Amino acid sequence: MKNIITYSAIALSTLLLTTSLQANEEHSKDANSTQHETNSTTHETHAKHWGYMRDVGPRHWSEVKKEFNMCSEGKQQSPINIIASKDIDLQALALNYKTGSKGIINNGHTVQVNITDGSALKIDGEDYKLKQFHFHVPSENNINGNAFPLEVHFVHATDDGKLAVVAVMFQRGEENPVLAKIWKKLPSLKVGEEEKCGLSADEVKALMPENKDYYKFMGSLTTPPCSENVKWHVYKTPLTASKEQINTFFTLFGFPNNRPVQDTNKRVIEE
Repeated sequence: MKNIITYSAIALSTLLLTTSLQANEEHSKDANSTQHETNSTTHETHAKHWGYMRDVGPRHWSEVKKEFNMCSEGKQQSPINIIASKDIDLQALALNYKTGSKGIINNGHTVQVNITDGSALKIDGEDYKLKQFHFHVPSENNINGNAFPLEVHFVHATDDGKLAVVAVMFQRGEENPVLAKIWKKLPSLKVGEEEKCGLSADEVKALMPENKDYYKFMGSLTTPPCSENVKWHVYKTPLTASKEQINTFFTLFGFPNNRPVQDTNKRVIEE
């Protein structure tokens, strides 16, 4: 129990901080790292920093720092290949998004849009406040064995540190107008410096599909510290993004910022 509380505290504290700017040399070495559900790296100095390639990639995360041991020892890790195991006709998500963006940041790992306080996802009568959303290219989760070129994670947290993620897949197709507005900011973003983004609440909601069917399961953060007990909700229906939009994001970092799928370990996946 003490370990679970510790990992929850780590996850929430990183969620609520902005990313510190890494030294150029370190960023060059680790320009393959992305922060999943968290907003930031810590201010600690490490000989190595987790990433996505070579000796700091996903297979080595638990070796980078002892607090990341869940990345190799956890039994409910994310992402996963989603294959529904229980049809219970889930009710539509109780999303109450009333606020727009507070700012946008290239945190050295991904592009993240921070949300002004006032939006929430209600689960079992409890408000999980929308903190931010960010991008992974290609997708982290798969659906029935199929990967997607882009996935967006909407990260929510309760006041006492419980986490919930809503994920939306994107397939190649027509240009997405909301992504286009976000992408216009990319060339001017400096790593670690937040800028205004100008998204309205309606534009944030437009990043959700009209078809509200989704999968539900328990998982983890997909980046260190890989904390578990995260409530996952993945919409079944993808939105579209143009090939150019997908390539623009990939070019910004020059590497795929997705963790490979993890073993489901017989987890129940509801739909």
